[in-house]
Order: sequence, then structure tokens, then C-alpha cells
Amino acid sequence: MNGVSSPYRSYVLVSLGQIDRNFRAVKALVGPAVEVAAVVKADAYGHGALEVSRAVIAAGARWLAVSSVEEGVALRLKGVDARILVMGGFLPYEKDALLEFGLTPAVHSLEQIAQVNRLSETAGNPVPYHLKIDSGMGRLGTRASAEAILNALTEARHARLEGLMTHFASAADYTRPQTEEQLAYFEAIRGRLHQAGINPVYLHTSSTIAVGYGRREGWHHMVRAGHALYGYVSPARGAAPPQLLDVKPALTWKAKLMAVKDLPEGALVGYGGTFRTPRPMRIGVLGAGYADGIFHRLSNRGKVIADGRITSILGTISMDLTTIDLSHTTALAPGDDVTLLGAEGDVTLDAPEIARVAGTISYNILCSISARVKRVYI
Repeated sequence: MNGVSSPYRSYVLVSLGQIDRNFRAVKALVGPAVEVAAVVKADAYGHGALEVSRAVIAAGARWLAVSSVEEGVALRLKGVDARILVMGGFLPYEKDALLEFGLTPAVHSLEQIAQVNRLSETAGNPVPYHLKIDSGMGRLGTRASAEAILNALTEARHARLEGLMTHFASAADYTRPQTEEQLAYFEAIRGRLHQAGINPVYLHTSSTIAVGYGRREGWHHMVRAGHALYGYVSPARGAAPPQLLDVKPALTWKAKLMAVKDLPEGALVGYGGTFRTPRPMRIGVLGAGYADGIFHRLSNRGKVIADGRITSILGTISMDLTTIDLSHTTALAPGDDVTLLGAEGDVTLDAPEIARVAGTISYNILCSISARVKRVYI
């Protein structure tokens, strides 16, 4: 994507071909017996939910995963007909939309099982759902005992328990046994349901990290590929096995230079004058700021790629503008591109690198690229 440009002042280039390759890499690793649900929540981590959904469906995905009913409805209204799992559940007033748009909810409580059952009674058809077990993350999911779950399922004869799921809190952490403990808790619930003759079609506990580092005991019938789909696997901690998954970033973020100017020694740059030029310097002013997703914490700390070289962000990042050091080049002028995330030639600046400087995680960097940054698909 190095040579591709666009007329927008700030834009991302998304390689749908790379999305395709990343999905196929996950599928090849887990094998034909394991379904790969493509996680397209949060506008596909900033990559564009509709376009990414179409790409992975063309690559063979039968399941998509979103966070909310609203996200699922948006895809249905654009003609996406794959199965859609709403991982963040539903609010009481959203339950009718599950039926209308054919969405599959992740149910997080015994009361929600009863709500889906009542919805099935009204519809005259069994509504499928996936029951989420809180196996130790302390977030969404039921902490009810196996016996209480069985009682709730017995009373909910009209709905259909299609899946049983959980989510690992620390799958990349090999310094402590939390993942093994969560899996054991989940398996105890699953085993008790099996003894009672209840065998959901889909068992799923693993997302990108558990796939990437080969926690095969947690792959079951389905895995949920999110970060991997977009080209990233978070680094592990402790004595981790080798990473098995080979994926590459699919997104490059660029911004146009709005101005190039020379400043004398001692000039102040940006709000608050937080940078003073130590010598005569050439600076560039980019048409993107914190409203576009450049973290304010990167002020005087962050880097960009300009004319094939890493260079510094100077001064305080503004809402719409960011000032950078162009002292190393005379080749750039207003209207030329600077790379905020991605590669130019052999020089790269990826989401984990930016995240380390900003004091956050790579997911946050990708998801924070705002809607006003144009998406261009190649």
C-alpha cells in the first residue's frame, strides 16, 4: 500500500486482500472442524464493518460477531446475510429486533434465557442463543451453578440453546494459571450439561490470542478471530509457546501536509508553547489531530513517517492539526502524504509501537481512528 494515495486530508487505506489472507490463515491453523467467527464489532476495529464482513464472507466465513444489536442491524440493513452473534447481549427493549433481523444473542443471565424463551413463544419459533459463562473474568456472563442453569433451561423449552461460550481474561499471560482455571470452570459446566443430555452445537472460548499461541484445548467448535483478522497478535508474557499465526496489518493511515514552513531557533510550537526549536527547523503541519484519533498523549512524544523516515511530532497535538519535524527533507510540500500508521518502503510504524508511546494498547489505537477519517478500500 506504499504507493497508493488519496485526495482526502486524512484517510486510511484498508487492504481487503490482506483481510482475506488473515482470515484464511486463522482458518488454516484451526482446521476444517472449527468454525471461525469474524469479529467485526466497533466498525471492524476501525477498518469498516460492512466491507470487512463482505470480504470474510467471500473467504468462507459463516459467522460474524458484533458487540450490540445496533451493529448487527446495521449489517442486516446493508444486505449481510451471514449468521451474526451479538456478543454484548441485548437490552430488554431490543429483543424484538433480534427476531426481526435474525440476530443470535449471547445471553448473560438466567433472566435473559427466560426473555428469549418468551420471545420464542411470541414468535412461534425457537430463537437460538448462546449462553455466556463468566468463568472468571468478572464481566458479562452468568455465574450461576450448573444446576441453576439446568433448571433455567428446563423452563425455557421454546428457545434453543445453540452455543455455550466464555471469554478468557489473560490468554497471553503464561506467568499465572488464570486461563487454565477459566477453561476448567467452563468445562465443568459443559460436562454437567452434557450429563443432562444438553449438548450445544457450538462451544467457543477462544479469541485471537488463544488461537495464535495454540491453546488448542480451548478451540472447541468455534473461535472468534478479531485482532488477528486485522493483522495483529498481542505479545505473550512468560514462558509462552511459539506464535503459530502469521498475519499482517491490513490498515495504513495517512494525512496530508497542510503547510510546510521554516522556523528560526527558539520559536515556540503549538498550544502552550510546549516545544521550542533548538535550532532552525523545517516543520510540517498535518491535516489531522486528536479529533481524528491521534492520541493527545503523543504530543512531543509520538512519531510519524515522512519521506521514508521516522520523524517526531512537535508540540501539543491540536484537535485538527499536528505539527511534525521535516528538517530531514526538502522533498515534501503541502498536499503530500505523511504516514501516521503503516509503512513507507522498509520503514514501519505499527499499532503496538504507537500504543507503547501513548500508554495504551494496539486495539485502542485502531478503534480510535475517527469516523471523519475516510476509509479507502484497495
